[in-house]
Amino acid sequence: MSEKYTEDNVRSLEWSEHIRMRPGMYIGKLGDGASQDDGIYVLIKEVIDNSIDEFVMDYGKVIEVAIQDKTVTIRDYGRGIPLGKVNACVSKINTGAKYDSKVFKKAVGLNGVGSKAVNALSSYFLTKSMREGKTKIVEYSRGDLVKDYKIQNTDDRDGTLVTFTPDAELFGNYHYIPEYVDKLLWNYVFLNNGLTITYNGQKFQAKNGLKDLLERTINGNGPILYPIIHIKEGDLEFAFSHSSKQYGEEYYSFVNGQHTTQGGTHQAAFREAIVKTIREFYGKDFDTSDIRASIAAAISLKVQEPVFESQTKTKLGSQLMEPGGQTIRNYVNDIVKRNLDNFLHKNQETAEALHHKILQSQKERKEMAGIKKLARESVKKVSLHNKKLRDCRVHYNINHERRLETTIFITEGDSASGSITKSRNVNTQAVFSLKGKPLNSFGLSKKIVYQNEEFNLLQSALNIDDGLENLRYNNIVIATDADVDGMHIRLLLLTFFLQFYPDLVKAGHLYILQTPLFRVRNKRKTEYCYSEEERVSAIKKLGPKPEITRFKGLGEISPDEFKHFIGSSIRLEPVLLQRESSIKEILSFYMGKNTPQRQTFIIDNLRVEEDIPEINKVA
Repeated sequence: MSEKYTEDNVRSLEWSEHIRMRPGMYIGKLGDGASQDDGIYVLIKEVIDNSIDEFVMDYGKVIEVAIQDKTVTIRDYGRGIPLGKVNACVSKINTGAKYDSKVFKKAVGLNGVGSKAVNALSSYFLTKSMREGKTKIVEYSRGDLVKDYKIQNTDDRDGTLVTFTPDAELFGNYHYIPEYVDKLLWNYVFLNNGLTITYNGQKFQAKNGLKDLLERTINGNGPILYPIIHIKEGDLEFAFSHSSKQYGEEYYSFVNGQHTTQGGTHQAAFREAIVKTIREFYGKDFDTSDIRASIAAAISLKVQEPVFESQTKTKLGSQLMEPGGQTIRNYVNDIVKRNLDNFLHKNQETAEALHHKILQSQKERKEMAGIKKLARESVKKVSLHNKKLRDCRVHYNINHERRLETTIFITEGDSASGSITKSRNVNTQAVFSLKGKPLNSFGLSKKIVYQNEEFNLLQSALNIDDGLENLRYNNIVIATDADVDGMHIRLLLLTFFLQFYPDLVKAGHLYILQTPLFRVRNKRKTEYCYSEEERVSAIKKLGPKPEITRFKGLGEISPDEFKHFIGSSIRLEPVLLQRESSIKEILSFYMGKNTPQRQTFIIDNLRVEEDIPEINKVA
């Protein structure tokens, strides 16, 4: 019999209770910092967005960011929050000045939620506002007011300072990855000419907007085929070129300074406008894929009162530039068509290089058509979804509330895949089982993706043949043993992704699963250790003669234990590309011919590790 439904079942939550109970509504997901879309980075963004809105309104050209241990401090030199409203602005939902378009035009923060979410999800939160020689400070913990200081005199310059420590009760043993913070801050300066951001003493500045962004991000794709085309007009800025080596399309799109990682109406309009303009310029009805293959582009649009599809603002849903105004589609199309057409007429060499690239893509597409057809038939024959892939119920759909949780584990062998399959969350975690070692794909053309059964089945499972738009899983996790064979398989898979799908790596979708090397336990407690240092610490913690198990492979870990390692406490190591890294050079060094340089590197970095004592070791 079901429980009685009465007035006692109806609750009214405090604002902070609701945020802490449903954090996904406000920051996407929690996470421990391994992924660039984890909540701890969204908290930073929510605070900086307010400072950027001040900059856009011509107040404060410098933003200072500091991260010490797990505490973040952000200081701007804008107008400062009106002192009598500091408390309300950080603790009352739907309170703020962003509703007044005269005070904040084309702002990022619109709903009066961001700073409140940071407050509620932080174990410590302080806001200090400075205006006209006066200052107001408030302190909170998990959304509860701890101390409300009286307004005092100050010699500090006008502006706002926010300090917060994300709550470990929610985020667990989190950590900030500097590369993710760097990327976030660089995007802000690329989009805001004249802005300077300092981060732990490092200065971030850009002079050429989106042109600088592309130069910084596409250098690893191989040489570009023509100089970057960079256009600014009104509320639109865009830049693009084509790479000689990259497959697929790569876009960096922004609305009012917000990185719309899922695109939206502005990105769709830009892609459409590029195709339409190029067809008309050359007078030929080129296939869409031939025009956009290997393109790398950045687009930034400023919209009044934009509508995003969630509080995390990763996809633009607006159709209009402003209420009652021109459509985004027409606005973007008009500017792209006029400026790109003029540019190509004036720059004959670029026009010829672009034309040659389109014809080359056309030739390759026709050559690949037959191979792809056979590949699709091969996928059907081996019954992908029954033999290689144990799928999950939720896929990476941009409109699904759990899309950021979707994960696929790529494993080696039946025993490892069997353990993960039995331990996984069937709603959000899938498993793909490799058969033996993959082919070394370095230097091979993309034909091998369809001719090699393992590669063909893998890209079909991920659904990345036509780019990342239809990617079925947010997190792609390589789960191999920590022995020589496992490391070799890991390298071969990394080579496959970097060679043919570098945009997937750049977008932060690829990870390495960290699994424990040891289990240390006594009758009362079990500790799982991921390093020799953790093993030594666990032995000291558990006392004399604990039982020590050395896991030699994933297949040795029972399904019941595996639940600890792929659940809420999962440890993922992101695969990151440094800005100065060239994919071609990386792959040449590690996966090319056995050069003297690589032999020297191996000798210089060779470590001989002592055998682990066999005391109390359990098979």
